[in-house]
Amino acid sequence: MSTGAIVTIIIIAVLVAGLVALYFLGKRLQKRQTDQQAQVEATKQPVTMLVIDKKRMKLKEAGLPQAVIDSTPRLMRGSKLPIVKAKVGPQILNMVADERIYDFIPVKKQVKAMVSGIYIVEVKGMHGQKLENDNPKKNSWLNRMMTKIRKAGGAE
Repeated sequence: MSTGAIVTIIIIAVLVAGLVALYFLGKRLQKRQTDQQAQVEATKQPVTMLVIDKKRMKLKEAGLPQAVIDSTPRLMRGSKLPIVKAKVGPQILNMVADERIYDFIPVKKQVKAMVSGIYIVEVKGMHGQKLENDNPKKNSWLNRMMTKIRKAGGAE
């Protein structure tokens, strides 16, 4: 066999081994995530809160308890999290919001939230108010141009 064929076979074997390892790692991480999600669902409870402020902050700057900072993995300590400062009853707390609902949390308004520890899982408006996204995503230049082309062509 030529050296080129041997090199190609080795590269393919390494790629297949990497894909198999990623498959099993992903499967294990997905199982861990479903277990955590079930635990959050079991412990969530409704709370009425007044949202004072919300920001994306690093974990150390957020003012969360030291036990929370110690229990997070080292790789996550540098990443920014959606932090919500809210008044729950007589005390002001810093809480971590879910990424999916962070944009829907209104600032300086009272909301009903489902909370699991310091993690905000779900938010609803008071008295049946509809919550809207504070920061709707802006269309990129390409999307605006494609919309103009579709309108000109009669596609929309």
